[in-house]
Amino acid sequence: MQVNWRLITAAKNSYAALYAACETEGYILRPVEAPEGDVTCYSLNSISAPLYEEEIREAACTTIVGGPHAAACPARVAEYADYVVTGEGEYALPRLLRAIESGMTGAVPGVMHRRSPFCPVDHTVFLPAYPPFSRMKGYIEISRGCPFGCAYCQTPSIFGRRMRHRPVDQIARFAAHYRDARFVTPNALAYGSDGITPRLDRVERLFRALQNNEIYFGTFPSEVRPEFVTDESLDLITRYCSNKRLHFGAQSGSDRVLRSLRRGHTVADVRRAIDAVRDHGMMPVVDFIVGLPCEEDGDQLATLDLVHEVVRRGRAHVHLFIPLPGTPMAGMRPRPLLPEVQRDLGRLALAGRISGSWSDPGRRFYSNR
Repeated sequence: MQVNWRLITAAKNSYAALYAACETEGYILRPVEAPEGDVTCYSLNSISAPLYEEEIREAACTTIVGGPHAAACPARVAEYADYVVTGEGEYALPRLLRAIESGMTGAVPGVMHRRSPFCPVDHTVFLPAYPPFSRMKGYIEISRGCPFGCAYCQTPSIFGRRMRHRPVDQIARFAAHYRDARFVTPNALAYGSDGITPRLDRVERLFRALQNNEIYFGTFPSEVRPEFVTDESLDLITRYCSNKRLHFGAQSGSDRVLRSLRRGHTVADVRRAIDAVRDHGMMPVVDFIVGLPCEEDGDQLATLDLVHEVVRRGRAHVHLFIPLPGTPMAGMRPRPLLPEVQRDLGRLALAGRISGSWSDPGRRFYSNR
């Protein structure tokens, strides 16, 4: 059975991980630019999904769709795809491929099919059981899950609120394929911990195992939480790592909004993190979400004030709120930006002080095709 993987830029790391998982079960996910062969697999987020719906609906082969959008809206995706993987794919996708190949496709756990009753997921992926990549290389996912239930975020609903970690020796083994070690994780400084209380001894153990690499930690493609940014954690990063920037999320300059978002930190935590990063000779890169439905005018202006504060000492990354399905804020509309907020963000962007998109939230995904 020929199994293909539809190449989509935003899903490159998913491809690397699922290629490795399927390869161990005897299936090679052949990269394609259009659906073909016996089976074509897709991984979609909620921005890219509309771009591929017609292609999937009209495909002449069997189609399998997974990813964040499929996990959040399985019934909707099942209207145009043959099979929908509703959770983590490392175990579910090879299991489904075996069922398709054998002709026994009824009630595969964690898979929705329009002609079969849905059988819920019956497993949680044990990260050490799966390589992060094989021939199709990707960033190394070191942790999965998040204990914080931020109202706009899909991570807890897809991967759960209990953190799972890849062991140090496995990370080091796969990092040996690269000069630079870069990681996928919802909060790099939570490695080895429950996600709430840092275990810096385990972070240092990871760093020691990677001393043949140039380590980039708490920067693209991951970040950290502001309350995890302390003198102790920064001492470790500056001692072992090569990055001169640290990326963390503020999201809002209003404590009232942060409470509504269930972020679990305060504006004061953000300011302390900025000070600490600068004191350690690094540049803070701080994420913000504007147009949040729970904002009032004063909250939006407070966020703008904090953006100005950040860019005097670092960089800001600003994006318009996206109502992601499967989150508490699904279906909510972004709040219009005040004219002065629009004006100031535009000026800062022209000056090269901020990046992002606060008019078209999907712009950063549109190059995926």
